Amino acid sequence: MTRVAAVDCGTNSIRLLIADVTDGRLTDVHREMRIVRLGQGVDATGQFAPDALERTHAALADYAELMARHGVTAIRMVATSAARDVSNRETFFAMTSEILGAVVPGAVAEVITGAEEAGLSFHGAIGELDSAAAPFVVVDLGGGSTEVVLGAEDSDEVVAGFSADIGCVRLTERCLHSDPPTADEIAAARAVVREALAEALRLVPVERARTWVGVAGTFTTLAALANQMTTYDSDAIHLSRVGFEDLLGVCADLLVMTRQQRAALGPMHEGRVDVIGGGAIVVQELAAALGERAGISELVVSEHDILDGIALSIG
Repeated sequence: MTRVAAVDCGTNSIRLLIADVTDGRLTDVHREMRIVRLGQGVDATGQFAPDALERTHAALADYAELMARHGVTAIRMVATSAARDVSNRETFFAMTSEILGAVVPGAVAEVITGAEEAGLSFHGAIGELDSAAAPFVVVDLGGGSTEVVLGAEDSDEVVAGFSADIGCVRLTERCLHSDPPTADEIAAARAVVREALAEALRLVPVERARTWVGVAGTFTTLAALANQMTTYDSDAIHLSRVGFEDLLGVCADLLVMTRQQRAALGPMHEGRVDVIGGGAIVVQELAAALGERAGISELVVSEHDILDGIALSIG
């Protein structure tokens, strides 16, 4: 058994998983998420904002205390879309090296490619799924990018994957400025999403898929709302299924709500209130494409994702 810590630092959130790894299986010790919006303004400025770095520093320092308390012996921290795009990322790396190195000497953050991100997301997501439902197409919808990954029919190997340079934060900052967004803003956002997903759908043969698996906060929040939960329940969300009629109904409702109305929804995390509309548009476009190309009519939502893939990669 190895006790590991996995940290996923994305555009919108930073997440921690401390787990015991035994024979390729994970047993959770501690799991949590914080919204730090590291990618705030990155699409426009090409740099991490000082206050975004401060929020991330505070969260990571708390995570390091948890790692030390739980006796972690190995750490892997990955940074994804936002960290690929900035000119001042060395400031970020110096900060992460100082904090993580105090727990496990030599531990540092690393920027992974879109292909690596797609592979880690896929392997983290499918571990508890029935292989009879394969091939799986796993979609990890983040703040700055969206990974689309197809697995093989007879194994857990990745057939093809692509990281599209669009996510709920990036899309919101680029297109959705009004509260609620106007019809013209939604149309512009939809055009951006279709263009971004076109390359993914060209390179990933999603028509082979039998099951669509969605991971990360947009999908889990939509599932909670579709199931009319008054509070967020991760156990009930994990491996739940949402038909397209309910899924698309929730997406449409969110796009006409004000931020205040979204914030009043029980399962809605406060850090997703202003960007969930952008995520909803990406989901709408994905549902249309997967319905047309693969005949898929429901979404399976997994609470296990790239974070689990990271932990397995070091165990």
